[in-house]
Amino acid sequence: MLTSKQRAELRSQANNLDTTLIVGKEGVTDAVIAEAENLLTARELVKGKVLETALMSAREVSDAICEVTGADGVSCVGYKFVIYRFSEKCQEARNATGRAKRKETPKSKMDPVRKGAKARRDAAKKVREQRNEYFRQQAIEKAIERSREKQLRGEE
Repeated sequence: MLTSKQRAELRSQANNLDTTLIVGKEGVTDAVIAEAENLLTARELVKGKVLETALMSAREVSDAICEVTGADGVSCVGYKFVIYRFSEKCQEARNATGRAKRKETPKSKMDPVRKGAKARRDAAKKVREQRNEYFRQQAIEKAIERSREKQLRGEE
């Protein structure tokens, strides 16, 4: 599963890509899936197009291909879609040329401000929940008290 930042980065990389996978009127066939597998292994990032004569939308085609190949859908706009799957072959090529992906920094070290903001939000949420619980109990007690008063009035 991709995060929104990763998806945004992949979308920006896909802007320069040519459409290499074309889905025709027959939809997602074994040949299309085999070609998608080959492209994902060779490139990691694949841009595809669904022809207007196809009976499927780009989102449906993207989801079907992703389900079979184990890829992640990056975007679907109009008749075009972009899918991504990590490839060991591409990683080896990046390592050989010295362009390896750097390791992601842990979230705890990424942004100390975010950590403080999250702690404040959690504290405020806890206070809200306590206040709501207090008022809920008060409402229950008042309802019980009113029903007792009605019973007493009805008996007298």
